[in-house]
Amino acid sequence: MTANGWFQIFFFFALVLLCAKPLGVYMARVFEREHTWADRIFRPVELLVYRLTGIDETHEMAWTEYAVVMLLFSLVTMVATYAIERLQHILPLNPQHLAAVTPDLAFNTAASFTTNTNWQSYVPETTMSYLTQMLTLAYHNFFSAAVGIALAVALIRGISRRESKTLGNFWVDATRASLWVLLPACLIYALLLVSQGVVQNFRPYDQAKLVQAQTVTTTGTDGKATTQTITTQSIAQGPAASQEAIKMLGTNGGGFFNANSAHPFENPTPLSNLMQMFSIFVIPAALTVTLGRMTRTPKHGWAVFAAMAALFFAGVLVAYYAEAQPNPLLHSVNQHVAATQAGGNMEGKEVRFGIASSALFATVTTDASCGAVNSMHDSFMPLGGLVPMVNIMLGEVIFGGVGAGLYGVLIFVVLSVFIAGLMVGRTPEYLGKKIESYDVKMAMLYVLIFPLSILGFSAISLMMPNLGLSALTNTGPHGLSEILYAYTSATGNNGSAFGGLSANTHWYNLSLAAAMLIGRFLMIVPMLAIAGNLAKKKLVPPSPGTFPVHTPLFTVLLVGVILIVGALTFFPALSLGPILEHLLLHAGKSF
Repeated sequence: MTANGWFQIFFFFALVLLCAKPLGVYMARVFEREHTWADRIFRPVELLVYRLTGIDETHEMAWTEYAVVMLLFSLVTMVATYAIERLQHILPLNPQHLAAVTPDLAFNTAASFTTNTNWQSYVPETTMSYLTQMLTLAYHNFFSAAVGIALAVALIRGISRRESKTLGNFWVDATRASLWVLLPACLIYALLLVSQGVVQNFRPYDQAKLVQAQTVTTTGTDGKATTQTITTQSIAQGPAASQEAIKMLGTNGGGFFNANSAHPFENPTPLSNLMQMFSIFVIPAALTVTLGRMTRTPKHGWAVFAAMAALFFAGVLVAYYAEAQPNPLLHSVNQHVAATQAGGNMEGKEVRFGIASSALFATVTTDASCGAVNSMHDSFMPLGGLVPMVNIMLGEVIFGGVGAGLYGVLIFVVLSVFIAGLMVGRTPEYLGKKIESYDVKMAMLYVLIFPLSILGFSAISLMMPNLGLSALTNTGPHGLSEILYAYTSATGNNGSAFGGLSANTHWYNLSLAAAMLIGRFLMIVPMLAIAGNLAKKKLVPPSPGTFPVHTPLFTVLLVGVILIVGALTFFPALSLGPILEHLLLHAGKSF
């Protein structure tokens, strides 16, 4: 670890902290229908959208209607995405004449982008046409993020309203999230990315002649070896900058290119790398300020922010330390920091980013449910790879995805307040609302769905050699980690992966799609049920026994509850995966 590396980490976080308050206040004004500078631009567009679609913006929805409308909207857009993927070979904007996407992969991709996961079991350059990338995938990047913000705002309204049967209007919340927040930010951000060298065009792929011809030998399904001489290389390009902007700001993560943000056409410079990490965190961080402002308790929003920040720094410390250490199996190689080398574990990392930015990016992208990568997590040291996995296993609540991170951490807030109430022998209260058995039951349902999907699908895959294990390229604890990470990423709607798992099979395409849908929609329903129940309640005046939710003690309790729930649930599986691999690595064995 170096002083320069720590400077990069603290400078990044200082930027996030600096922008969290103004953006959070702005979003609170947007969703409370207060005047903003953008009204003159976007209010006429909003009214036109409502007029064309027949939406009554004054109509308020109960939590059940809000949930049904959201589910139907997601279902229709998912079916449309599947259809376009299957028909892309006859649709325009396909200069490479790419074939239709296979049924199981099309279903997996449609589920992936609808749920804000952006898991990619395919090579984008050779699978998706420009039309598919823009009309379906980039579309979902916008609206899956807008849905997440809308759901978080609905939960905040449930907390702040009293004796109300409604949570707002889903169509209005999603529209305002798109027009006032995501669209203007992406327009500016995409231009900044283009200025750094991110490509944005509709040209067919270029063919570059190699300086030196390459001889490649491949083995076919019949076992026969074929040797051919390669003299040209296809240089993929396309409208990448526009998708890159919403990919990051919407914490989506799906790359326009297979190498994702390690590709020089997606992430060419250290400045673009900083912008991408910043854009992943800025909206989730700002939503904690939105929480404080809309509930009229700004200190509570900052207490939640502090809990997230503490978990973030713990993760990046472990990841950076683990990756900066030399590989104990490479005795004859100098792995120490010097003027000509970064030292530590540089496998799977871009030289232009180095260890600090790679460890920071891995922590940021898995703290949020983004999943974009500028290095290969599968090549991290065992403890370095443990950090991204644990970040997701904690429920994607360390800032988390846009909207999803906030409503996820608020479920843990409900549990923390409930535990505090039990400790002092009083009915738990949260911002003047009594937390009763129904609220706790729904919170526990939310918490239990997550590990049931991850551990259940992982166990089934491990028990089926011909389906689950045959896709592995590694054995032992690292092979277990690859399967465990895949279902953790899918259920957590993250999308990153340990690349040693060849997931483009019928089993993994269908089971991972199921995990994504479970992790998104089955967890949203109990969250909205809590919001609807809280909105109906009367405010209770604070008493000497009321547990304050704006103090350092509350922050410590919230961090403890998040860690305990994650540790108790996943520690046995982690012990057999990355922890065991770390111990065996130092005993001289690798996988």
